[in-house]
Amino acid sequence: MESSNIYDRLQELKAFDESKSGVKGLVDAGITKLPRIFIRPPEEIAANEGLRSQRDQTQFKIPVIDLKDTVAGGGDCANGDVVGEVRRAAEMVGFFQVVNHGIPMKLLEEMLTAARKFHELPKEEKAEYYSREEKRKVNFRSNFDLYQSKFANWRDTLFCVMAPEPLDPQELPLVCRDVTMEYSGKVEALGIILFELLSKSLGLKADHLKSMDCAKGHCLLSHYYPPCPEPELTMGTTKHSDPDFLTILLQDHIGGLQVLCDNQWIDVPPIPGALVVNIGDLLQLMSNDRLKSVEHRVVANNEGPRVSVACFFTLYTNPTTRTYGPIKELLSPHNPPLYSHTSLQDFIAYYDNKGLDGFSALGHFKL
Repeated sequence: MESSNIYDRLQELKAFDESKSGVKGLVDAGITKLPRIFIRPPEEIAANEGLRSQRDQTQFKIPVIDLKDTVAGGGDCANGDVVGEVRRAAEMVGFFQVVNHGIPMKLLEEMLTAARKFHELPKEEKAEYYSREEKRKVNFRSNFDLYQSKFANWRDTLFCVMAPEPLDPQELPLVCRDVTMEYSGKVEALGIILFELLSKSLGLKADHLKSMDCAKGHCLLSHYYPPCPEPELTMGTTKHSDPDFLTILLQDHIGGLQVLCDNQWIDVPPIPGALVVNIGDLLQLMSNDRLKSVEHRVVANNEGPRVSVACFFTLYTNPTTRTYGPIKELLSPHNPPLYSHTSLQDFIAYYDNKGLDGFSALGHFKL
């Protein structure tokens, strides 16, 4: 494939990027064959074929945790059963789903609809938001690591930095403005409860992680995965772990999210009204490997579009002098620190520079 001198990958990447229309633009153009920039290298396909794909869900399922009583009283009031469930899920799997989390079903549906409406706007309207400028609080783009990755993912994203500095609603596209602001407030409140539960699961005071600014900032990433003409040749999202403290994901009914567990790809099935929660790299680092930030991916599909909205808890664009390393209360002579301290800026810069290469960023910070 690469023997032809006619193919200029960089030129094709630039042409795709400069179109400012993303993957959706290719689908709208009526393509029936996957452009070469999206095709996985043979060695990447071979590596994934070495993993057994579990599709029937008979051996293992992602835990589902009911937060009804916890939300009513706050994470600090959670009973031992819920804290224990969160501990087991965060330490053994790194992923779980939550139900009765306090965010109304109507708002979840409206958020997904608003995300979809943005991505289905006319090309000219979306192009106004298309940018690779990292300092912008609101930008639309396809593949943040487009020029670093071995192959492009079949996905477009609207990226919005919602906190800690309040986002001016006028910066958001009108089609998703009001619901994005409302959802941001609700998911932030849920994040605080989850950080309280995770603090208690580690044997710390309920406000420990919050006091370390883990809930201080968050971004919303509205992902759009159009139907793919040759889904077996590419990925919706390459295998990766998240470069944040915690992620709360709202996914639609299409499915496609998978978690790598015991050398198997485990489906995270859509449950109406549920939200998916996963531990981020920084929380694994801070917990000294107690909590697991696991690799996950999204498979491409000829169904769709698939829409999801991820909330990343991190201080993405706000400089801070705080550094993060293993929490001292969790260390002992028998449990020495496994990681060096790092600033959020250094961690995110390393992650973004390497892109979604299939390897965890945590290895770079190991002692």
